[in-house]
Amino acid sequence: AGKLQSAMVRVLKAWAVPASAPESSITPQVMRASEKDSPHLRRLGDKLGAFYTPLAVVIALLAWIFSGQANRFLAVLVVATPCPLLIAIPVAIIGAISLCARRGIVVKKPAVLEQVDSCTTLIFDKTGTLTYGEPSVSELLIAPEFERKHILELTASLERYSKHPLARAVLKMSTDAGLPLLEATNISEPPGAGLQGTVLGKHVRITSRKKIAAEVPGALQRLPPTAPGLECLVVVDGVYAGAFRFRDEPRADSKLFIGHLGKKHHVNRLMLVSGDREPEVQYLAGQVGIAEIFAGKSPEQKLEIVQKETAKAKTLYLGDGINDAPALLAATVGVAMGQNSDITTEAAGAVILDRSLKKVGEFFHISRRMKRIALQSAVGGMVLSAAGMLAAAAGYLPPVAGAVFQEIIDVLAVVNALRAAVPPRTLSDFDRNETAFSERQ
Repeated sequence: AGKLQSAMVRVLKAWAVPASAPESSITPQVMRASEKDSPHLRRLGDKLGAFYTPLAVVIALLAWIFSGQANRFLAVLVVATPCPLLIAIPVAIIGAISLCARRGIVVKKPAVLEQVDSCTTLIFDKTGTLTYGEPSVSELLIAPEFERKHILELTASLERYSKHPLARAVLKMSTDAGLPLLEATNISEPPGAGLQGTVLGKHVRITSRKKIAAEVPGALQRLPPTAPGLECLVVVDGVYAGAFRFRDEPRADSKLFIGHLGKKHHVNRLMLVSGDREPEVQYLAGQVGIAEIFAGKSPEQKLEIVQKETAKAKTLYLGDGINDAPALLAATVGVAMGQNSDITTEAAGAVILDRSLKKVGEFFHISRRMKRIALQSAVGGMVLSAAGMLAAAAGYLPPVAGAVFQEIIDVLAVVNALRAAVPPRTLSDFDRNETAFSERQ
């Protein structure tokens, strides 16, 4: 809990930097709410040690009582030292973290290694997670009384001050058209309200259809019909001027990754939660094979959804944007795709550096393999210790010999645990160039 509170302090400090989150509507209260109900995980060694230590003490006492020899009590306790639990499990965890780092996965919270492969509900953000996060302009619709070149020029001159992914697409279109960037003043980008400023003495605003419909009288009759895809509308001096439509293509491996989760990782529920419009979210969900979608959600609403699902089952939330930070904290395991935001990487339990879904699959397998190796080391060491305790209780293993025997057990347990740091032949059960999946562990 103390570590989680420290992490939250760092997250809130990062949130306070104005340049970090111009398009976010996150508040510190939302971040604290996500911290409040985040799961507190127990370490694997604690679970095993809960019954191992009392068992050792009982055997030692019985040996002393029935034999009347105190040295048997001592011999049993010497053999029973729980080093496989105290050493082997942390070695396996550290080894798995090291392997993750070599594979481009930064594990910030070691407890996620115990949890990620057991998550049965996966919740995805859309942009930058299942898509490349590099939208391009697919269509520019201009109102009759405006000129295409003029609107593109005004919009690009304002968008160059924004960090939003759609701004880059508009700037690229303007550059390809050979248009100059004009001076813009009075620029502001309130959270959730879009971008606005003054260009050539004209007040230019770039925002959503919902905002324009609510604030510009008679705008609905002038707006083009809705269509699948991302969209931003331009208002010049209070009059609708044009609409930019964008397309952010799904990752090449998105459908394969989604398709193999149920078979290989026992995931029984897939959800797509996004702040984008429903037509675009529905389009992507159909492309990658997700049936359950939630579109047009704010950070607060995302947090509420994740908290509700986490109360039912273990959840993995995968996102890359600032608005995903509260949800990343609230999920059983939060994984950030890339390093778009300090806030997002601070909130996540793990960060996929190269934004690859295949790396997420590798993270599942490293987790599964780490748990298997840790259990082998711990349980194997405990079984050998139990055999040694019985031999000591029967008088066949004096304290000195028991100490040597215990050291041998410790070395074997630690050497086996070190395997977690050694990469196996393969860490993936799917290949984006294949159409079929195969279990290769």
